[in-house]
Amino acid sequence: MTTRVGIGYDSHRFADGGPLRLGGIDIEHDRHLVGHSDGDAVAHAITDAILGAIGAGDIGELFSDRDPANRGRDSLQMLGIAVGRAQAAGFQISNVDVTVVAESPRIAPYRQAIQAGLARVLCVSASAVSVKGKTNEGMGWIGRGEGIACLAVATLSPNDSTR
Repeated sequence: MTTRVGIGYDSHRFADGGPLRLGGIDIEHDRHLVGHSDGDAVAHAITDAILGAIGAGDIGELFSDRDPANRGRDSLQMLGIAVGRAQAAGFQISNVDVTVVAESPRIAPYRQAIQAGLARVLCVSASAVSVKGKTNEGMGWIGRGEGIACLAVATLSPNDSTR
């Protein structure tokens, strides 16, 4: 069994009223992300990256937005289920790298809290989780402050028992 890599992407538009939830952390903000679940684009992108690495489809297949049970669902719970699927397939998370593309909020003040929370769900140390923030330099829908996009890469290695 070899190392696997998956790429995830998610985006959500803003709506009035906070807080803004990113990577399982509630950030004081005057807007939140609209979504069928809690709209956590960071957790969604990582979930897709993990599912992609094990060839298990995507977040929409696992947690349909047509299923009322997923309305308002905690995205960290969904991420935990994806991690469980990876473990059942014989893999463990080696590291995750996430880029949040947004004009606001700045990610740096929340980076350590986001990394620590994600690390718990991913069953890795916080040093195996990278979270970066980038702006879109005022260009496009992100630059106009209409929403946020997140890109994630997850590297999975075989579980110790399958090596």
